[in-house]
Amino acid sequence: MAQQLTDRELIHQKLKEYFGFTSFKGNQEAVILNLLSGRDTFVLMPTGGGKSLCYQLPALMMDGVAIIISPLIALMKNQVDAMRTFSDNPGIAHFLNSSLTKNAVQQVREDVLAGKTKLLYFAPESLTKEDNIAFLHKIKISFYAIDEAHCISEWGHDFRPEYRRIRPIINDIGQAPLITLTATATPKVQMDIQKNLGMTDATVFKSSFNRPNLYYELRPKNDPDRDIIRFIKQNEGKSGIIYCLSRKKVEELAELLVANGIKALPYHAGMDAQTRADNQDAFLKEGADVIVATIAFGMGIDKPDVRFVIHYDIPKSLEGYYQETGRAGRDGGEGFCLTFYNYKDIQKLEKFMQGKPVAEQEIGKLLLLETQSYAESSMCRRRTLLHYFGEEYTEENCGNCDNCCNPRPRTNATEELVTALEALQSIGDKFKIDHLIALLLGKTTAIIKSYGHNNSKYFGIGAEKSNSFWSAVIRQGLIMGLIDKNIENYGLISITDAGKKFIDSPTVVRIAEDRDYDEEESKSVAPTHGGAADEELYAMLKDLRKQVAKKHDLPPYVIFQDPSLADMAIHYPITIEEMQNISGVGAGKAKKFGEEFIALIKAYVEEKEIIRPQDMVVKSVANKASNKIFIIQSIDRQMDFEDIARAKSLSFDELLTEIEAIVNSGTRLNINYFLENYMDEDKIDDIFLYFKEDAESDSLSEAFEELGDEYTEEEIRLVRIKFLCEAGN
Repeated sequence: MAQQLTDRELIHQKLKEYFGFTSFKGNQEAVILNLLSGRDTFVLMPTGGGKSLCYQLPALMMDGVAIIISPLIALMKNQVDAMRTFSDNPGIAHFLNSSLTKNAVQQVREDVLAGKTKLLYFAPESLTKEDNIAFLHKIKISFYAIDEAHCISEWGHDFRPEYRRIRPIINDIGQAPLITLTATATPKVQMDIQKNLGMTDATVFKSSFNRPNLYYELRPKNDPDRDIIRFIKQNEGKSGIIYCLSRKKVEELAELLVANGIKALPYHAGMDAQTRADNQDAFLKEGADVIVATIAFGMGIDKPDVRFVIHYDIPKSLEGYYQETGRAGRDGGEGFCLTFYNYKDIQKLEKFMQGKPVAEQEIGKLLLLETQSYAESSMCRRRTLLHYFGEEYTEENCGNCDNCCNPRPRTNATEELVTALEALQSIGDKFKIDHLIALLLGKTTAIIKSYGHNNSKYFGIGAEKSNSFWSAVIRQGLIMGLIDKNIENYGLISITDAGKKFIDSPTVVRIAEDRDYDEEESKSVAPTHGGAADEELYAMLKDLRKQVAKKHDLPPYVIFQDPSLADMAIHYPITIEEMQNISGVGAGKAKKFGEEFIALIKAYVEEKEIIRPQDMVVKSVANKASNKIFIIQSIDRQMDFEDIARAKSLSFDELLTEIEAIVNSGTRLNINYFLENYMDEDKIDDIFLYFKEDAESDSLSEAFEELGDEYTEEEIRLVRIKFLCEAGN
């Protein structure tokens, strides 16, 4: 006991001496004592919990050199630089990787052999090199640390095959205690890591995954560029990261932010190493406020005051989402996590998986399904996230996410949950969630028929409810532990003993139906945090739109779409020029319909004595404008759409998005020449008639539902463009 007390006193003394801290955070002390006693150690600690200290302090205290295995060169550089600030000895920490010259490698080795070095960082690829293994045989190793250990598991969000070769290499170099650390690991991933590293007997230290200071919000991906610029301008001078899936989007968005007076820099793996390092340093040293990046950026970046993390695209997995959002508010201060969501992004990510091995595709699809479920759920975001990581969150309302701050109406779903559990019990444990929902809705899919479930008494029993309702019911069953999801079997679900008991004696369960982001896209009034629309004015503008639409015998959305009205209720345009700066309003539309709206806004501003924000005009980047001119001119010359897209390196989908933006701004295009060759005349008439007479909004999902499966998304979009041009522009 006295010896243990000495160890504890000693680590407190060294903590103050080396790092200047007087106390440890969370599990740090217990982790360090465990490692000092020579035991294998598994650390699960959220970003900002202080994982690095768990191996840095023991490395400085123990005999020999600690070998730190880490996935990114940028991360190693960052950590080595940080360690050198704590010591007069510049050789205290080094890395050996492909970025070093021969002379630099020689210097590192000399420092290590001279006993100057306490921490030596490797990428797993460098560790496998024979000359490095031979070198490590010559030195005393205090312990091995594997950072970002989730990279070991194929179930993790950032799987790296080379990480799975670490154990044999360690065995070859020589035994020493092993510590693995990760900020994100589901129970399945944790098991996989321990099994692969042969450390199933390790002491596990699991901190809570709850980051109470982080605010989580998802918004429809309607006009993300404009939303992001507005958000950053309202949070001027604050530090933030924006994640995009593609390098192209990173470059475009960084350029757009700079054009709008925001100090932003890009970061992705396609840039040369020096530029990447310079941009990272500029962000760390506050030479830039915002970094726009692919997920190649941020692992282990020690910047405590990142105030917001924005996901331009939905991430591929909840582990990825959790880790990336976790880079906000590491100092315990404000952390705003904003994600833009559109179901099309999920479909895009599914397409990217094609061509990969079947097992990898199945894992990828399951991880995506979890992300989609999180995005569309109306349940507390924090509760859903923590449940995913195997942690129970008992609060009904966390008070710090969009679903808790703006809750949707809740309904009693006790009866429906019992029905879902009975149906699940009747079909057994060989099916996924979508199969159970198809059974309840009465959908005759191929798999439903092949198992004869179309003859089940539960087939169609819940047909009067929506898909999103049943998704919410089943998710509630999972959270309550009434349904189990077998991750190893690609998400097959089964009823638990608690579920069987619930059927016999149910308790009241209330749920909020899942969010429909297609619907919210057209109904969204304004961001919930900062820059909220003037609701009174918004309601007045909607009434005026109805009157103008009646006068012109047009559907209201053809006059101005909801997001345009919301924008007017934020920026209060009182001239035709200002009206042209409103989202979705160009010169043509402003002249045709703008006067009455301007008159209403002007009178309202004067009556309420409103001070208008004049600094929110989003400037477009030159090449965007040239794209617009090129597309308009090409359509005037009746060029084939495929040729137009090819000329500007756009996909067909991206071209349609550009054309929609042009048309929504009030420019009239004649695309009949293309439609006549592309589509059957009857189809064109059917879709046109739907938008003219039946449609209540321009929502694609509503059009799909009404028109049926024989029309493709592209066909509906094309005819919608034709209709908007002829009816409204």
